[in-house]
Amino acid sequence: MKIVDLVCSRGQSGFFFDDQKAIKLGAEPDGSNYVGIAVTEGFSKVRQPGESVSVMLILEDGQIAWGDCAAVQYSGAAGRDPLFLAKDYIPVIEREIKPLLVGKEIGTFKEMATLIDSHLCTDGNHLHTAIRYGVTQAVLDAVAKANKKQMAQVVADEYGTKIADEAIPIFTQSGDNRYDNADKMILKSAPVLPHALINHIDKIGKNGEVLAEYVQWLVNRIEQLKMTPDYKPVIHLDIYGMAGVVFDNNIEKIVDYFASLTEIAKGYKLRFEGPVDTGNRETTMLALKGLRELIDARNLPIEIVADEWCNTFEDVVYFTDNKAGHMVQIKTPDLGGIQNSIEAVLYAKRNNMGAYLGGTCNETERSAQICMHIAMAISPDQVLAKPGMGVDEAYMIAYNTTQRILALKGIL
Repeated sequence: MKIVDLVCSRGQSGFFFDDQKAIKLGAEPDGSNYVGIAVTEGFSKVRQPGESVSVMLILEDGQIAWGDCAAVQYSGAAGRDPLFLAKDYIPVIEREIKPLLVGKEIGTFKEMATLIDSHLCTDGNHLHTAIRYGVTQAVLDAVAKANKKQMAQVVADEYGTKIADEAIPIFTQSGDNRYDNADKMILKSAPVLPHALINHIDKIGKNGEVLAEYVQWLVNRIEQLKMTPDYKPVIHLDIYGMAGVVFDNNIEKIVDYFASLTEIAKGYKLRFEGPVDTGNRETTMLALKGLRELIDARNLPIEIVADEWCNTFEDVVYFTDNKAGHMVQIKTPDLGGIQNSIEAVLYAKRNNMGAYLGGTCNETERSAQICMHIAMAISPDQVLAKPGMGVDEAYMIAYNTTQRILALKGIL
């Protein structure tokens, strides 16, 4: 079966583009906005509406395969590609990708994804990661439709895996509404929660006291609202380097602080994502490596998750090989083609590193659905509910997509 046309449409994503550097430098929250001066290239404001591009492949039998190009909330930060604006990149897709795919016979997902991901533009540069991300989603859907299979089954067949027999643990994110949204997570029995968006000194406290109070509240709230007696979610907190800020990147002091939180957490497993951000890949890696070694030596019920500066497939390999943390977040839009996210999860698993198939609140319902197909095919340790920060919508997409895959397993 051939691809006979490619059509793009401009879309919105599920959240915003935020200038992370400006926020860390003191841009102040103002309702749903930030007040301050943008400092990252491409940003006109600290917070801008998120954008996406749908790439639709028209197949010769009339079916339409599609995926969504999207970039992370903190675009342009920590070595990522620049801000992804639809008006700038739809012409690139039409100029570079359309001639590459239209008229082409649909082959395997791997070969078609590699074609997209390795393509060099007329200026000699690779395509923006968001383009590679969305177009390879569309290609996966095209291969599935051409072969009358689920996308999860295509991935499992090509990578020698099998679709999971049960749901992958879903990680929900609260945004700044970390109290009301935590209630939603608990009532829905989310397996991993709440993210909490601890990206400012005021949210952790000058000595860590604000986050300690939140952990105490969260544990109490779980006990109060849980729907079944055996519900015991993982408490996963994304702290955006703030532990390093509070404790001057002193590994011993950070671990002492985390140990104090385990006492508050009363037996709940704690995960701290991005505890330190030193401003570059090498020293951030070394800090996370040191944190893991000290945590393991003290046998604490804590896991460290690598996030900032662990953006590409090569970064995932580097952090994994150095045991820089207990888990890596594989931020799907940052890796470009989705085959890179698949291979990153499989690499981490083979090398005894936890694999978190993540991404961003700033994606779309389509990219979220396709990531759930990937998750069910390769079984990461957890998968992010996305897009948005409202909990209900993202959790519904993740949960319902999973249940459809399980119901159709063995049929398609």
